[in-house]
Amino acid sequence: MFRHTYQTGCLSILYSLRGKNPLQSWKRHGEQHFVYGLTGNEWGCISAYGDVKSVRDEDIESYVVEIMGANVQMTGITCPRDNSDSLAVRLPFFVMIVKNMRRYFMFEVEVIDDKNKHRRFIASNFRTATRVGQSVCLMPVTLDVGWNQVHFDLPGCTRLAYGTNYRETVRVRVFANCRIRSVFFCDRIYAEEMLPPEYKLFLPIQVKP
Repeated sequence: MFRHTYQTGCLSILYSLRGKNPLQSWKRHGEQHFVYGLTGNEWGCISAYGDVKSVRDEDIESYVVEIMGANVQMTGITCPRDNSDSLAVRLPFFVMIVKNMRRYFMFEVEVIDDKNKHRRFIASNFRTATRVGQSVCLMPVTLDVGWNQVHFDLPGCTRLAYGTNYRETVRVRVFANCRIRSVFFCDRIYAEEMLPPEYKLFLPIQVKP
């Protein structure tokens, strides 16, 4: 998707307020999805396993992407849509602004290293220890109450888990259960005030009498 794109600063792959369908570049998991209400900021789809839809979050008073399902692995979204395509993102940091729904949650980042090997990093809040396999690394992630900014150091994790060098990111998968404001890559971790609007989580302004 981004192989021929000049990559510097921040590179967004999901922003909940981008157009009528912010998941245009994403594939929804599951079968027999029914898409409804693709007007304005309201849209959604359902399957036998769970829902992926837009909801208005009460904390930030804005529309976000919600992924909810009883089976974590069967409900989610993948970017890019085409299994034969690759993100080809070379930026070293993966960032998600997600809300803790106090249920099981999981995400996955698939990368290629300098040995031309595909490595999958799967992080979840129901795992307590890291387990490194030949091509899959299972990791715990801890979310605070409410909204979180999750940072993932791709070169550091690749080097620590496999002793190799990170080359690029191939694919990103986000599973139930969470709400998403944005998903992006960046060349370094930026202070909040240095980020463009679509890379921030805006909280409502409290007007004091």
